Amino acid sequence: MLAYIARRIIYVVPIVISVALVCFLLVHITPGDPLVAVLPADASQELAAQLRAAYGFDRPLPVQFGLWLLRALHGDLGNSIATGRPVLAEVMRAVGNTVTLAIAAAIIGFTMGILLGLIAGYFRETWIDKVATSFAIAGVSVPHYWLGMLLVIIFSVQLNWLPAVGAGPSGSNSWAWDWAHLKYLVLPAITTSVIPMGIVTRTVRALTGDILSQDFVEALRAKGLHERGVFRHVIKNAAPTALAVMGLQLGYMLGGSILIETVFSWPGSGFLLNSAIFQRDLPLLQGTILILALFFVVLNLLVDIAQAAIDPRIKRG
Repeated sequence: MLAYIARRIIYVVPIVISVALVCFLLVHITPGDPLVAVLPADASQELAAQLRAAYGFDRPLPVQFGLWLLRALHGDLGNSIATGRPVLAEVMRAVGNTVTLAIAAAIIGFTMGILLGLIAGYFRETWIDKVATSFAIAGVSVPHYWLGMLLVIIFSVQLNWLPAVGAGPSGSNSWAWDWAHLKYLVLPAITTSVIPMGIVTRTVRALTGDILSQDFVEALRAKGLHERGVFRHVIKNAAPTALAVMGLQLGYMLGGSILIETVFSWPGSGFLLNSAIFQRDLPLLQGTILILALFFVVLNLLVDIAQAAIDPRIKRG
């Protein structure tokens, strides 16, 4: 197992370097001058040249990438052009809010998806299966930003049960685990959970139906094994694939949703990324993309290790 983990970590190193390179190049090939946000309209060429030299934009791209990567390895992602604050502090604060939203959405989406998928798989080709599958298809098909606006209209505007925007009272961006803050989490968490719920439901349904049709399940039942014992075997065989799918979905949620976080003004990484794009804040944009990509890579590594721990055949492969 230790050799497998070491091998997976070695595989991650070139992926991380490639991610950093792609992140750096994608931001630099976009049109426009990143210093427009801080330069006054009547700025002289000398002032523009000084600022460009201060941010290192006057150097060749390979040199810029090397210096940026070296600073990033030491935890220095530069300062935001728009605010002047350290990028790492800005990104980590936003990522913390996104992680809170992703965990809440994962609890809702994965719990509902596993339950609906198991029920649909056990009662295949019945009306129960059709109802559960309909929920799954609706969850995948409905645009989540539209669902978010619909929930705001119903529960915030008409019923006035839940707040519509923000992450806390008085527009606070800080988070606390009390009802005053949790009620701001309900609508964005439900909206974020819908697509993962649909995907997990369909995955678990297909896995459950396929496992129940295999010969070893019939043999277990023929030996008189209680249905709860059969259920445990179904869960054990379905777990590796289901875990991989849930890991990917959690990665997408940790990446933040620009649309959902914009609809609810949730101060997460997606909202920060949206602001950085419109402000053409190059250091903030690079830092946000890099941190989110690293989260996704690390999460996939953890999922691979968890799969190997559950299913020894993966290690042998």
